[in-house]
Amino acid sequence: MSERRVVITGVGVISSLGQNALQFWDRLSQGISAIGPIGSVDCSRLRFRNGAEVKGFNPADHFDEDQSRVLDRFAQFGIVAAREAVKSAGLEWSPRLCARTGVITGSALGGQGTEDESFAELYLRGAPRLHPLSIPRIMANALASHISMQYSITGPVYTVATACSSANHAIGQAFWLIRQGMIDAALAGGSEAPFSFGNLKAWEAMRVIAPDTCRPFSKSRQGMILGEGGAILVLESREMAISRGAVILGEISGFGMSSDAYHLTQPKPEGAAQAMRAALADAGLPPEKIGYINAHGTGTAANDACEAAAIAMTFGSHTDRLAVSSTKSMHGHALGAAGALEAVATILSLRNSLLPPTANFIDRDPLCDLDVVPNVPREASCEYAMSNSFAFGGLNATLVFRKWC
Repeated sequence: MSERRVVITGVGVISSLGQNALQFWDRLSQGISAIGPIGSVDCSRLRFRNGAEVKGFNPADHFDEDQSRVLDRFAQFGIVAAREAVKSAGLEWSPRLCARTGVITGSALGGQGTEDESFAELYLRGAPRLHPLSIPRIMANALASHISMQYSITGPVYTVATACSSANHAIGQAFWLIRQGMIDAALAGGSEAPFSFGNLKAWEAMRVIAPDTCRPFSKSRQGMILGEGGAILVLESREMAISRGAVILGEISGFGMSSDAYHLTQPKPEGAAQAMRAALADAGLPPEKIGYINAHGTGTAANDACEAAAIAMTFGSHTDRLAVSSTKSMHGHALGAAGALEAVATILSLRNSLLPPTANFIDRDPLCDLDVVPNVPREASCEYAMSNSFAFGGLNATLVFRKWC
């Protein structure tokens, strides 16, 4: 069986930039940063105060009381995004489609809020027992399982946990499953809700959180800013999408992944470059075909310089003709959901011929010698774009997208 082309027919998003894909793109395309004071956690005992939270989210708007009891915030985000994606794709479920569809999601933390509260109940308040639904709320595969049950999807359903590369790994594996003919469609992406006091204290200990905002590739950058949210993509074979008259938003052309095999927290340019080269090879493309890269771009000293070096290793002289921006400067670093948010940003960027900027940029770093689309969105028509995710543990995942004409 020959390999099939894989297209995107639906997207759903909930993030600090908005609670649907339209709001997300509208603010992203204006270069609006959603980073600000954290309101859901008392930060008086933290060294940092800012994050990129989903504001005004009310679970009661989306779930009944029984559903809310079994869903952690991270799963709520993912389900809301999945519903939007399925609706926008116009999927009509049949027994055959349910059996030939997969759900592959990514999350670095799973039900972190529930876990944190459970520990507080047990160790701080001395509770004799925990809520009987604690484990179903905490488990990282909760989102994938709930999506499967909502739509009666009986194909492959699982969750990837590779830190900040989780969503890219999930989308890439869904892409491969469809391309190889194992399934015909997939709901793929990621979700994360990291704003609990215990988790924030753990990030504080790493000394990688900026005291003000996220300034990727700026010389005076001081670190990353945590974000939350979720994004789900509907992927399907090109033949299926065309036969049912679906609106095609874009195409996935390639996926590559690698391991640095070097250090748990310090990135290595060679590993990131290997993932990018693998994605290009998988897509059958020379480097010169890529016009835009949605960078991992966390705003930390080590990551940004490493990614810039990896891009130069991969693209050589073409690096000077690449536009490279980090949308984490606007929606924060959503950890296991980051790749999904950035995949949607990249797809909509190609579709609308508009490059989202690197917001909050103030000064050029010679170690990050890239065209970072500073502060202001840019009109540009690209046929192919790349989206990078690089994780603690040295785990790298890169997607290549194609504009659908």
